[in-house]
Amino acid sequence: MFEALSSRLNGVFDKLRRRGALSEADVNEALREVRIALLEADVALPVARDLINKVRERAVGVEVIRSVSPAQQVVKIVNDALVEALGGGEGEEAPGLDLNAPAPVPILMVGLQGSGKTTTSGKIALRLRTREKKKVLLASLDVQRPAAQLQLQTLANQTGVTSLPIIPGQTPLEIAARAMDVARRELYDVVILDTAGRLSIDDALMDEVAAVKAATRPHQTLLVVDAMTGQDAVNTARNFQDRVGVNGIVMTRVDGDARGGAALSMRAVTGAPIRLLGAGEKLDALEDFHPSRIAGRILGMGDIVSLVERAAETIDRDEAEKLAAKMQKGTFDLEDFASQLKQVGKMGNLSGILGMLPGMGAMKDKIANAKIDDGMIGRQSAIISSMTRKERKNPDIIKASRKKRIAAGAGVTVQDVNRLLKQFDDMSAMMKRMNKLGQKGLMRGGLGALLPGMGGGKRPF
Repeated sequence: MFEALSSRLNGVFDKLRRRGALSEADVNEALREVRIALLEADVALPVARDLINKVRERAVGVEVIRSVSPAQQVVKIVNDALVEALGGGEGEEAPGLDLNAPAPVPILMVGLQGSGKTTTSGKIALRLRTREKKKVLLASLDVQRPAAQLQLQTLANQTGVTSLPIIPGQTPLEIAARAMDVARRELYDVVILDTAGRLSIDDALMDEVAAVKAATRPHQTLLVVDAMTGQDAVNTARNFQDRVGVNGIVMTRVDGDARGGAALSMRAVTGAPIRLLGAGEKLDALEDFHPSRIAGRILGMGDIVSLVERAAETIDRDEAEKLAAKMQKGTFDLEDFASQLKQVGKMGNLSGILGMLPGMGAMKDKIANAKIDDGMIGRQSAIISSMTRKERKNPDIIKASRKKRIAAGAGVTVQDVNRLLKQFDDMSAMMKRMNKLGQKGLMRGGLGALLPGMGGGKRPF
């Protein structure tokens, strides 16, 4: 998300940095380009205008024009304005889900058909069960779409939570009342009520949702919108807020939305915070929405905190410690390499991980030209799985005939097998150098002591 906007803004700020001292005209010209970039990213016109006016008020002043690093001051002001537009501020960082109410806490899921509402209900259920240790009941109120109730039942089975038994012929209000009754009697912590959607907003949809809301009095009414629909998502949010009232937004398919304008417009248009982001089809692909971190990604500052949190959630600590110990001893083999690949694969696609690193915004073109292949980890794992245990323990025995057999078994070419073995050899060689140098040697020699052709403690630059 925000790739196009991030690229444009970084281009504007690079020009400012090259100028050194800035005049008021320089700042105004830069803000004109920022405004165009916002509009091209599908940010609502009133939101773009308001953001630019706030930045201009703070940026066109003596403290910026005469500061030691005026360009950085402008970037800081734009960052603060973006955080504010995204809903950040005192006490508003990553609002997440508010469960501060007597159990069972009703969460009402609303939105248009196709927005990802049912899948999001399953994702939230999994999150509450695993992170919050809550007892969750899922209930489908969708009697319009064929098999909608069965879909939610399947998701409940996949996430390890309970779904309300299906009784054919019941109305949404009757299903909602039964769900709340079961939740109270069987001591559930949270009830997720998945309402029906429509292809477009109509009175029947709004009346049904309003009636369910009045009957269940949900603590959270979450609107699920598809980020890929851009301004349509903003208009949908405005209509639901006006007709029903929502106190949180979940944006889905943010991994496919390169513009991101809908996210920047949501808070200003509805007054409701974005609480969660759906970034993939997997049931664990749900993230808290952090305005300051998102602003950092837009401005190319990266998001190390989210990267560390993702690693902490997905990487098996015991397994990682075992791998680290084997690396130190120099006994790392292809089975360990496969385990390492699996750990990295759990964190998500490679380009998404790289996008969280500071400074990568300026290297987007180089990354694109490098054609990073998110399927690479899967192919490498397949190659290692195609080897015998003996081959994984002792890669030196893998010669031409074995390579052909391994390639055929993994559905890849011999060149792919060679590439993997070369990568493993390079990693093994570096580990041996690390082991030989020891901690003190590494501190003295730095990176130059590890990389071939850069030994002797020489500086790489």
